[in-house]
Amino acid sequence: MSVPSPHTTWSDRLVVWIAQGFGSGLLPAGPGTWGSLVGILWLWALLLPGSALLFGVLVAGSILLAVGGCARAEKVLRQHDPGSVVLDEIVAVPLTFFGPWLVLGTFPAASWSDPLTVAAQFWPEFLVGFIAFRVFDIAKPGPIGRIQSLPDGWGVVADDVLAGLAAAVVTGLFTYLRHWVSLPG
Repeated sequence: MSVPSPHTTWSDRLVVWIAQGFGSGLLPAGPGTWGSLVGILWLWALLLPGSALLFGVLVAGSILLAVGGCARAEKVLRQHDPGSVVLDEIVAVPLTFFGPWLVLGTFPAASWSDPLTVAAQFWPEFLVGFIAFRVFDIAKPGPIGRIQSLPDGWGVVADDVLAGLAAAVVTGLFTYLRHWVSLPG
């Protein structure tokens, strides 16, 4: 298990706890999947204000902060890309929603202040995005796998960013089919 040594400072312990997805990365059987579920909550929180600009700024900002946090966690845990560090999944999952946003041609801001409306209206996109993200994150095809060799936290986060963007393509295609070709759901 990836835990800081007892001699670690409280600030390093806090960074590791956040990088481990507030403890979700320590859950058994598939820490990346647990972190991705926390990422769905992060996506939902980002959508609530109903602002495309705020969504984009917070996604970009959280990715940049994750690079530093994951790099620090690697040093504290003395491991390269520890499995328990899932902040990279958390911050990359919201990228899956760029696909539906582009397909719909507008940021879907109606009733965002009501989480049940969001879930009812877009649950298929959340599900497809989650599954596509996990597939790309686990399989790491092409450049997704190669980009992990970047130094420090960049490699830890960059592969998940590419997985999120690849999942956005899948989710966007699904949204197109669902909204313009009338798939059920």
